[in-house]
Amino acid sequence: MTRSLKRSSTRLAARTAAATITLCLVTGAGGAYAYWATVGAGSGTAANGTMATVSVEALVAGDIPQTTLVPGSTADVAVRAHNPNGYAVQVYAIRGNGAVTADANHPGCTTTGVTFVDPAAPLAPAVRIPANSSVLITLPGAATMSTASSSGCQGATFSLPVTLEARK
Repeated sequence: MTRSLKRSSTRLAARTAAATITLCLVTGAGGAYAYWATVGAGSGTAANGTMATVSVEALVAGDIPQTTLVPGSTADVAVRAHNPNGYAVQVYAIRGNGAVTADANHPGCTTTGVTFVDPAAPLAPAVRIPANSSVLITLPGAATMSTASSSGCQGATFSLPVTLEARK
């Protein structure tokens, strides 16, 4: 009797182990199937606003360049950029955009010889304009004056039309 009880318990243990393994495999496979077969759905929305134009002015009252322009040399150009947006923007580039002219008090300045030298883009170091504010940007050596300038240009103030590229 002891032998048959041992055999029965051995068989019972073997059956229990086999059933447990089978149950684990079936549960694992079912779990894996459920993981891979799960489907979800949803929706989302986003809106893209329009960036307002960042304006630029050269030499606003109180803004003074650190160098003056003389024939055969370069000088700094000072521009003030205003950001009307509700978020900060980065000034990516400033480029010349038209002919340089002398102020109305110097009619004898027929040949200015002045050119604007575009700084490399993107500007380095980076220039950021906070939301709803303005900054003064000094561009070292961005104006050049040739020796072919008219003598009537002495003491003139020059308008250098520029375009500013800003990015969010």
